[in-house]
Amino acid sequence: MDEDGTHFLLEAGGQTIRLLRLAGVPPDIPLAALVPLDPDGFDRAEAIYRLLRALLGRTVPEDRRLTPQQKRRQRFMLQATDGRMNGATYREIASVIYGVDRVASEPWKTSALRDATTALVKDGLAMIAGGYRTLLRHRRRP
Repeated sequence: MDEDGTHFLLEAGGQTIRLLRLAGVPPDIPLAALVPLDPDGFDRAEAIYRLLRALLGRTVPEDRRLTPQQKRRQRFMLQATDGRMNGATYREIASVIYGVDRVASEPWKTSALRDATTALVKDGLAMIAGGYRTLLRHRRRP
């Protein structure tokens, strides 16, 4: 509890969600969610729907915005970027992601794995710089 109100932690679906009951609001009043009516409103409304299901003890549907292949590439992007930021060479990163034997099977300078690894690092850096937000948004029609 602080000047803002009472803070709660909700464990749901393997994640911890922080909730706040504003100061001055009696405990018998249900929590409320404020949703800005902007282009991200649909995403926020869906998040509130999922939160409400968790609060009421109902099954929360799996988030299917990313395919298994997209999830794997996101993981590789972060893994490659983490390695690069910690001093690993592109070849060392490729060996971890694709396997030592596969990397050694062709000349590194002309290898498609070299290009794929540099792309993973580049895209991982873009994701860290704020691009991760696109993962959370619905696809928008132009």
